[in-house]
Parts: sequence; structure tokens; C-alpha cells
Amino acid sequence: AVRAQAVSWRELSVAEREREYSPSSAIGGDYQPFVQAYAERSALARARMPRWLNQVFSGNGKLALDLFVPSGLAAPPPLLLFIHGGYWQALSKEASSFAANDCVECGFAFAAVDYTLAPQASVAQMVAECDEALTWLSHQAPRLGFDGQRIVLAGSSAGAHLAAMLALHTRQQVAAVVLVSGIYELEPLLGTSINDAVGLSLATAHALSPALKSVQGFPRSIVCWGEVETAEFKRQGRDFAAQLQAAGSTVQTFEVPARNHFDVILDLADTATPLGRRVTRLMRSL
Repeated sequence: AVRAQAVSWRELSVAEREREYSPSSAIGGDYQPFVQAYAERSALARARMPRWLNQVFSGNGKLALDLFVPSGLAAPPPLLLFIHGGYWQALSKEASSFAANDCVECGFAFAAVDYTLAPQASVAQMVAECDEALTWLSHQAPRLGFDGQRIVLAGSSAGAHLAAMLALHTRQQVAAVVLVSGIYELEPLLGTSINDAVGLSLATAHALSPALKSVQGFPRSIVCWGEVETAEFKRQGRDFAAQLQAAGSTVQTFEVPARNHFDVILDLADTATPLGRRVTRLMRSL
């Protein structure tokens, strides 16, 4: 077990950090059933949805996003733009549309975005690619049928990190942010196997840590995590939420009962769940 007296991640050994930053350690190690659920629910969303686009957004023509827009509305709806997790080295948009049906049924547009994974890309490049997707969507909103002034960024795990970085870079383009089970200070990953593919140095870990930046003017946000998560993932969420609140941002922060690092995001827009209810209320308040 992690030492009870540890009050800072710096007091943890490399082995302890390896375990604390391996979210599967809280569920016995096997997270593949959840990854399979992402893929199956996403495929079902694409099969059920009468109107969705697989749209290239990048200048090099290699990156695309999936976009789902409800039809028959009196006014353009807000957009929930989802950035997937996978520790910057796994998953894709194909397994990230599981919230599309819930969003469209609530009258919201939904998009899942791809970005180049490590080791082919640096985390800084991933931030830039997600920024490119956001900018493209903002500019194309009138043509695509949603409200470009009401874009909410959502991310899970490493995707929450990317969403937070994006919100810091483009505060005026983002109406709100939903950060689920995120990591906001990256230095604790140095020396662990998680960094083998990602390749962070001390300098890049600091430069790419939202928790080490000024968060003045950060959009209103939801910051949450699952009950069945490691102590470090919970601490990262609590600390970043407190930082946002101290800077004057409006933050809803909470722990989701009976959910782990992998299944909590499946609740994203499901109004039968605590997370989904809060997200849909946030979207409707814009």
C-alpha cells in the first residue's frame, strides 16, 4: 500500500508512482472489457445515427473527427467536443463516440476527435492537433449546423489533460470544460513505464502541466473522478479543482460513486447518472 504518511507525490517511490499512475491497479489490472465497451457503444452510435460525418480537419489531411448533429431543432445546438484518453498512446475517435446517442437525444451536437499518438507524436503536438480540431469546428459551425459560440470541451484521463491545456490556450473559444479522471501535473510520470512511449523530460513535463500554469480566466468547468481510482488520480483532480476555484473560476467538483477510471466516462451524457445529469445541465445553461 502507499505509505500513509506520504503527503506529496515526491515522497512516493518510483514503484509506488508506477502503481498510483496505473489506473488499472485499482480494478485488478484488466481494463480491456471497458475498452471493448467504448468500441461497441461507439459502433452502435454510428449505426443508429441517421446524420453523422467522418470529417478530415487537419492541414496535412491525416486527422479526422466524427461529428453527430441533431436535426429538426429551432436553433443551432451546443457542441460537446470529446478528447479520448489512453495515456497519449492508445485509443482513437472510432472508440470515442459512445456518448453521441445520449447527446443527440438531449438536443446537443457531439464530436470525437483523433490526434496522433505517442511515440509518433509529442504531447505538445497532440495539444496543437486538438487545437486545430477546435479551431476548425469553430469556423465550420454555421455550415455544420451547431453553435460555434457554445462549444464544451470534455476529456477523460489523458484527454482531460489535453482538454485543460486547450482551454488554457483558447479560453475565448471554449464555453465550458468537463474534465474526468484527469492528470494535470505530469512530472510524477517521469521514471515510470508510462513515460516510455510518451518521452517527457522534466522541462516538457513542466511546460505541459496545466497545474503549473496561471488558470486565471479558465472557463467554467466540471472536474470529477471515479470512486474506484488510485489516491493520486483523486488528488490530482482535487488539487486542480481547488486551483481553479482559488483563481475565481466556477467549478463543480465531485467523486462519482461506484465508478472507476475506465467506466466513469461512459456516463458522460447519460442523464440517468450523476455525471451525465451535471453535464447536460451545464450544456443547457449555455
